[in-house]
Amino acid sequence: MAGRWNQLTDSTKGASSPERLQTDESLRIERQKTDQALADQQTTVEEDADMVVHRARQNADAVLDLARDNADAVLSAAHDKADERLSRAVTEARAVEDQALRDERACADESLRRERDGAAGDALRRLLPLEREKTDRYLLTERARSDTALSNRDDFLGIVTHDLRDLLGGIVTSATLLSQLAGRNEEGQQTRVETRRIERYVARMNRLIGDLLDVASIDAGKLAVNPVRGEWTALISEAVETFKVAASAKGISLTTQTGQPLPGKFDHDRMLQVLGNLISNSIKFTAQGGKIACRGERIGNELRFCVSDTGAGIPEHSLSSIFERFWQVGQNDRRGLGLGLYISRCIVEAHGGSIWAESKLGEGTRVCFKLPAED
Repeated sequence: MAGRWNQLTDSTKGASSPERLQTDESLRIERQKTDQALADQQTTVEEDADMVVHRARQNADAVLDLARDNADAVLSAAHDKADERLSRAVTEARAVEDQALRDERACADESLRRERDGAAGDALRRLLPLEREKTDRYLLTERARSDTALSNRDDFLGIVTHDLRDLLGGIVTSATLLSQLAGRNEEGQQTRVETRRIERYVARMNRLIGDLLDVASIDAGKLAVNPVRGEWTALISEAVETFKVAASAKGISLTTQTGQPLPGKFDHDRMLQVLGNLISNSIKFTAQGGKIACRGERIGNELRFCVSDTGAGIPEHSLSSIFERFWQVGQNDRRGLGLGLYISRCIVEAHGGSIWAESKLGEGTRVCFKLPAED
């Protein structure tokens, strides 16, 4: 049984997806319930057997007590008559009754042993390994199918995304060429406006493709994170500069609030992706004239980073859900797939940190993450 379970766990190393972890946890809980049910049934059997023995011993003791009362009455009469022979007879009778009690209790103990080692107990003991072997075999089969499906999906996604990105690259090239060939008149100006819109659409499609690939990598346990030494202050400034144009287009003030150097070890591109997701979300849900601030600081042995905005805010009951995949502000919200915060959480956790959100409706939202600091 242990070998089969080791085989089950060994076959899933490197693929600790949330679904598999949930499956393992459910299996553990079900096995605890099965063990408890088995223990309860065995306890019931043993209690029934003990009751049988108790009643048998009560009967035996009642027989002995009656016999001894009779013997004591005879002994008393014999003593009055000073008959030594009758005294010996009573003593012998008591020895016989004591032996009868021992025999009765031996029979009761044998009955208890048969009850506990009987067919019902054997069936219960055989049930657990059979049930576990069946469950492990089923889970191994399903996981093998899941691994095959995931492998096929990853191969398919790799081919499709490669072709899609080639096509998107061609679209950007054509749009750039059209913009350059457009005249200086009003018609040419309109052409340049439309080509810039095409470029924005292409950039958005490229981000969506990247998000889908990241989710597939997370599910397969292959999210690539390569931390190297770097400077967080420079990274925050880079993220802010990337989104300044988008923020200005909505009349939003986007600033940084970092002063002291913040050296650390992190994956530059992945953490830029995290900050980009947080800033773009704030821009998306902050009205014109609002403010967004990015802050980084060291607190004790931790590095803490926050992106705060003056947007509409998030209901308190939703704060624990916004980092789940496909989460949306509303049922009809179509501003993205709801993967950015989920991917950000996975990237932060891969760096050994944690991420959370604080918000009040009508006052804004602050999303923070913290990482271990290095001396």
